Amino acid sequence: MSERDTALHAATRQVEAALADAGKRPTIAGFFDEATNTVSYVVSDPATREAAIIDSVLDYDAPSGRTTFGSAERIIEYVETNALKVTWLIETHAHADHLSAAPYLQEKLGGKLAIGREIIRVQDVFGKLFNAGTDFERDGSQFDHLFDDGDRFAIGKLEGIALHVPGHTPADMAFVVGDAAFIGDTLFMPDFGTARADFPGGDARQLFRSIKRLLALPDAARLFTCHDYKAPGRNEFAWESTVAVQRAGNIHVKDGTSEDEFVAMRSARDAKLNMPTLILPSVQVNIRGGHLPEPEDNGVSYIKIPVNAL
Repeated sequence: MSERDTALHAATRQVEAALADAGKRPTIAGFFDEATNTVSYVVSDPATREAAIIDSVLDYDAPSGRTTFGSAERIIEYVETNALKVTWLIETHAHADHLSAAPYLQEKLGGKLAIGREIIRVQDVFGKLFNAGTDFERDGSQFDHLFDDGDRFAIGKLEGIALHVPGHTPADMAFVVGDAAFIGDTLFMPDFGTARADFPGGDARQLFRSIKRLLALPDAARLFTCHDYKAPGRNEFAWESTVAVQRAGNIHVKDGTSEDEFVAMRSARDAKLNMPTLILPSVQVNIRGGHLPEPEDNGVSYIKIPVNAL
């Protein structure tokens, strides 16, 4: 059995155990940011009240370049109201559509900041794009912990397993906690389909295989996406589904869809998509673990905008 098969087997066993024992299931609160269509999560252990925050959002007004903390404060209020202790601040990948609020939340609530180890590849690619210079370390040291495929971690008494699911970017990770999987930008809700794969380092074939890996989890496993764009005909935003629902009805990868069919669809669709509105500020900040670039000699941080580079 390969290491990837071993990791998936362990995640499957964990989900099965949680489905059989409610005490092994996390409490999950989702926080939707409509400005970026992003869902952040607080995942907690009811027994110990330890918690992880996944994919937080820093509010950023592009015209003015101002940052505010309204989205993060909603999370802080929830954590404090429920007397939770934050032990992890987890990023599923270096997001291209919103800035991370992890440093602000870490300052207020504590916890280790973590991401997948392949962030190093993303830092290398985008470090060159932004001409970041030798003072920008491309070794993941901006984070407290780098997850490898199959790594185990704990949220109180709850077990978690990290699964590497590249394709959208090289660094995408899914995090399985109890019976729930936080799948970042791999799948969206079934009526919207899947994430794009045309960013630097993205690969539609890898994305298909990563999605199939996730959909090999038990049918009742809960899947929590990082975004929702409210597909035509749906009135409400949504971000929770199950493996069974995705396999039966995802418009891009339901059962019976071949890899070649998916790659052809994804490639054609991606060719028509605009770059995300906040990709340049978001990636520039997120490869730094959510920290703004170092202030210049006037005390101001600057976001670079490379011209004709993407």
